[in-house]
Amino acid sequence: MDQELEGTVKSLLHKAGETNAFIRQDVDAALDCMVQHCTPTRSIHALLTGGLGHLNALVRRCTALHLANLVDKVGAARLLSGGRELTDRILLAISKLSQDSSQEARYFGRRMLLSLSSHPDFDKILEKYVPTKDLPTIRVTVLTLKTKGLGDMPSDSQSARGRRSLSGCRTVRASSLNREPLNQTTRTAQNIAVKTEYVKQMSSLLGSKDFRERIKGIDQLVIDCQNNPNMVFDVFRSRLQESNSKVNLYALESLQKIIPLLKDNLSQVVNILVPAIVDNHLNSKNNAVYIAAIGALNALILNLDNVLLLQLFCTKAQFLSGKAKVDLIEKVAEIVSELYPRKPSMVEQKVLPLLWHLLGTSSHSSTDHGRGSSVRGATVNLCQALYTQMGHSLSDCAASQPTNVHKSFNELLSE
Repeated sequence: MDQELEGTVKSLLHKAGETNAFIRQDVDAALDCMVQHCTPTRSIHALLTGGLGHLNALVRRCTALHLANLVDKVGAARLLSGGRELTDRILLAISKLSQDSSQEARYFGRRMLLSLSSHPDFDKILEKYVPTKDLPTIRVTVLTLKTKGLGDMPSDSQSARGRRSLSGCRTVRASSLNREPLNQTTRTAQNIAVKTEYVKQMSSLLGSKDFRERIKGIDQLVIDCQNNPNMVFDVFRSRLQESNSKVNLYALESLQKIIPLLKDNLSQVVNILVPAIVDNHLNSKNNAVYIAAIGALNALILNLDNVLLLQLFCTKAQFLSGKAKVDLIEKVAEIVSELYPRKPSMVEQKVLPLLWHLLGTSSHSSTDHGRGSSVRGATVNLCQALYTQMGHSLSDCAASQPTNVHKSFNELLSE
């Protein structure tokens, strides 16, 4: 059977892409038999030849599943100490699958990666066989797996047969890599070491001279956010501030994925994020970058306690110019409507100075170039938002301001 294995597996994998679930179950059953009864190295080569580069995600998922079962059967020692042809092919394949666009294929790729990482010479072997450009991404992935574990297989993708196929497969977690009991001090020390190395590797990836590597680092950060890992926002901020507009745009769009995952856990870095978004992108002539920056600000407003944002937005709205100034005033007006009912004193303390500043300067009458909006129009919206919440007490506050401010207030309120 071994002599016919490659052709047979290729045909089976082709059928794994069928929409008929019963056909896919039969394919899984046949490949299960191959894993159990055929020569492991021939089976590995057959799977890699027939399914690794397939365009159909179902085929790649099937390939990854049975390849993972073979990796468990053969073991890291044999796979990584074999001839160049086996070790080279398996490492390159697993590296590729661990970054696959399919959640399921990626899950099995990472399961294999975590399993092989238990080998004492794994890092040296990785350097020998994996291309230099891919090493930072793979190392960060391994560190994340060791820190957070593999997690559960995507639940929406497990067929009944898939669950049976997996029933005999051990889920490898970081805790299983060391069988010896550890006291709490040792565990803490190991966790700190792993986290320190994670920060080092992520910093290296996000700081790469190759913009494509920096984009890979951003992708990895988004994936890691699902488990709320250590965030490297000082390095991530530099991706928002660099000269490459492709990386700027990618980072801003990725922020819109990161923010809903971390929510108020971002409170410690909001003072970094807001200036990085606002100072560099709200006046951008690149419309795609500008739209992504507005999207990131909207995500912050929607997902964070706006108490964290109010002072930052008010300060920026005073000192920015152009459309950035208009946008920040509008965002403050939005926050007023949401925050005033529960934090009236804070809103008055932070927002009224901004309003008096806007009313007392000539800039509130200048138009915002190219967008048909104006600082004056945004100031009207802010004034009306405050008046809706404060009523006549806002007028009383305005009466205590200098004459020109009070006059401008009355004019704006009447519009």
